[in-house]
Amino acid sequence: MIILLVLLGGGVIAFLWIVMIYNRLVKLKNYFKNAFAQIDVQLVRRYDLIPNIVEAAKAYLTHERETLDAVISARNAAAAAIQQVKRDPSNAKSMQSLMGAEAALGGAMLNFNALTEAYPDLKANETIAQLQEELISTENKVSFARQRYNDDVMGYNTQRTLFPDVVFASMFGFKEAIFFEVSDKKHSQSVKVSL
Repeated sequence: MIILLVLLGGGVIAFLWIVMIYNRLVKLKNYFKNAFAQIDVQLVRRYDLIPNIVEAAKAYLTHERETLDAVISARNAAAAAIQQVKRDPSNAKSMQSLMGAEAALGGAMLNFNALTEAYPDLKANETIAQLQEELISTENKVSFARQRYNDDVMGYNTQRTLFPDVVFASMFGFKEAIFFEVSDKKHSQSVKVSL
């Protein structure tokens, strides 16, 4: 009878210990998912601002249609990619697709910004200046949100590889989360907008 009680007590303790590990991993996974939601808010805001800037610049850049189209195309690809990641931020393939789309958008915006430097009237336009100021502010918020997300991913990935969590992480389906990094180093910084 005592042996049965000891075994039962040991089983209950082991069960509670496993539940505690599982709950800790769920909590950390939810932290990085929430952090991605903050990135999503800022990226969607940026995606909404970009067409407004391009539309305002069209009057000045009528013969630069290719650059304007490239910006809108890159923006649309990034907006589509973020929809995939929203469904499951722990999906590595979707996250890598978003990072590639963000790198392409960063490159298109750099080309657009270089182009605007050549047009003094465009630089002096109050609407464009205001939109670009909002874009700069949004870029800063994206950077902060990305840092928070990456910190939460690091905490989650670290915890899931520590013993004893590592024993149960795979069993419970806790996969490694992917950091949100822009793949091309020259685009890894915020888009610089100057008028």
